[in-house]
Amino acid sequence: MSEPVRLQDRVVIVTGAGGGLGRAHALLFAARGAKVVVNDLGGSAQGQGANASAADRVVAEIRAAGGEAVANHDSVTDGGRIVEQALDSFGRVDVVVNNAGILRDKSFHKMDDGDWDLVYKVHVEGAFKVTHAAWPHMREQNWGRVIFTSSTSGIYGNFGQANYGMAKLGLYGLTRTLAIEGRKHGVLVNAIAPTGGTRMTEGLIPQQVFERLKPELVSPLVVYLGSDLCQDTGELFEVGGGWVGKVRWERSLGVGFDPHAGFTPEQLADNWAQIGDFGGAVHPLDSVQALQQMMANLQLYPTG
Repeated sequence: MSEPVRLQDRVVIVTGAGGGLGRAHALLFAARGAKVVVNDLGGSAQGQGANASAADRVVAEIRAAGGEAVANHDSVTDGGRIVEQALDSFGRVDVVVNNAGILRDKSFHKMDDGDWDLVYKVHVEGAFKVTHAAWPHMREQNWGRVIFTSSTSGIYGNFGQANYGMAKLGLYGLTRTLAIEGRKHGVLVNAIAPTGGTRMTEGLIPQQVFERLKPELVSPLVVYLGSDLCQDTGELFEVGGGWVGKVRWERSLGVGFDPHAGFTPEQLADNWAQIGDFGGAVHPLDSVQALQQMMANLQLYPTG
């Protein structure tokens, strides 16, 4: 049995924590000893309006259970202010959980600039602003954990969610790069693609399934990723309904052509089945490994 996961005196920011997944994350972090900044603008699932009561209710729950928490009502696009409140209230910041999000679902031909821009602004720019403000403090203390919230809509695509899928897979690209930059400073960065029964998924999932997809079945992974026990970085996990799995890129061995002679579309057509054959597939972990097949092909055809 592993040692208990405790976060005594760690300071955790959870964005979008007024309900759903964020609320569940905040409550579990607090139950494990963390001091929590409960951020929520209090807007609708479509990004409209604002209401301070959502974050305030979660803080009241945490305090009633004997935990420590403060409410923050800023937009994630003002991420610096959220981090400032963590520093003013608790003197440090250790964990950032980028959970805040909205939906503006429309088929691509009906989507307008506003639908695209607002989803980008909340999911991508908001996560950037909060993380960027917390990053120097984590580097200086040589310890930090960042969790980004991706989505299966980004990994696999989903009808009517071009804006959302773009943003969510973009956050995994950010995860991969920050994992590289943060490791030597003790800052580990991972991403989750959760499925939970929340206001953002209500009506999109059959009711009998929706009721079983409790947000509380996602939060244990988030708390683990935010703890000392976790030493993974740059990883992506799907989680929901009591199940957790790790996702990785897979690539075929491909086909090499003579780089001096070049190749034609017809040669591609002739080799298309082999290009798409995943027998013996590789799983590059970084950009260096990703180049191995290409570099091997160049070595087959040396210059001169």
